[in-house]
Amino acid sequence: MRHLLHMASYSSQTNMHARNLAIVWAPNLLRSKDIEATGFNGTAAFMEVRVQSIVVEFILTHVEQLFGDAPLRSTSCLGTRGGTHT
Repeated sequence: MRHLLHMASYSSQTNMHARNLAIVWAPNLLRSKDIEATGFNGTAAFMEVRVQSIVVEFILTHVEQLFGDAPLRSTSCLGTRGGTHT
C-alpha cells in the first residue's frame, strides 16, 4: 500500500492518483473467488470490482492511520520459499 501511495504522489505527472491506482490494482489485491468461480459478467462483475476499488482507495487514503509506522516487510521473510522459512 505504501508503494502505491508513493506512486500516487506522482499523480500530477502520471494521472495515477489514489482512485485510478485503486481501480487498476483492486482486482489483484482483493481477488474475488465469487467472480472467478461463477464467471460473473456484466453488471455483477462491475459492482464487485467497484466495491473492491472503493476499499483499496480508502486504504490508500488512510495508509498512515491504518498502518502507522509498521514495517513494510520483515527482513526474516526475505529467505522464504513457498511461504515457509528456510
